[in-house]
Amino acid sequence: MSDQALLELRGVDKAFGGLSVVSGLDLRVDEGEIVSVIGPNGAGKTTVFNLISGLYRPDAGDILLDGRSVVGLPPHEITKRGIARTFQTLRLFLNMSVKENVMAVQYGRTKATVIESVLRLPRARREERETSRIAEEKLAFFGQRLMGYRWDQPAYSLSYANRRRLEIARAMATEPRILLLDEPAAGMNPVETHEMTELIGRLRDDGGHTILVIEHDMHVVEGISDRVVALDHGIKIAEGSFDAVATDARVVEAYLGLRAAGSR
Repeated sequence: MSDQALLELRGVDKAFGGLSVVSGLDLRVDEGEIVSVIGPNGAGKTTVFNLISGLYRPDAGDILLDGRSVVGLPPHEITKRGIARTFQTLRLFLNMSVKENVMAVQYGRTKATVIESVLRLPRARREERETSRIAEEKLAFFGQRLMGYRWDQPAYSLSYANRRRLEIARAMATEPRILLLDEPAAGMNPVETHEMTELIGRLRDDGGHTILVIEHDMHVVEGISDRVVALDHGIKIAEGSFDAVATDARVVEAYLGLRAAGSR
């Protein structure tokens, strides 16, 4: 483990209307890691993602990517720095094609002017070809699920599981340093959940991505995690291997509302 984390939260606080949602949170993700954030509903997990991605600004503390603070930057600038995310509720352009959904995130990086694009001048055509190539490359990562004839299908025609895959492909197209996956297996059946578990592992092993994931399915967490961080009411209550965190008395209490017998 290097001294400098790829992503680091230092003493981060966030409250809404006087209600503390995240309190004194320290969290680090090193390059090449898969770190899972778990906790019961209302634990502050999605708020953490919203803070990292710039949708919210912390009340205190700092958030660093490669040692540089991203606090106060607008979300699009944070994306440019290398943080991409998916959402718990799917946010696709449903009437656009599968390929267009992935191409769309690249247009913020193009240089061609409106006139160049309208007149199809050389720079615009060159950037269009490159944008198309990147989209096809990211979609190819998902094999037959998002290949071939599916490229031209509208996103609304995809199955729920393939919509999840498409959202991940779109995040990959921003060429992120770290991927934030918010409940990627939510709403999936056991077969789809198993495939998503394998996919997350491939995103790291074959795709070279560092990943911070929120997930409720403990089978997924167990299958993918190098490290697990447990939150309860915005406070980190445990951190370590899956086995260590899953058997921690504070985590058992947070999930079940029961105190472990030994603590009574």
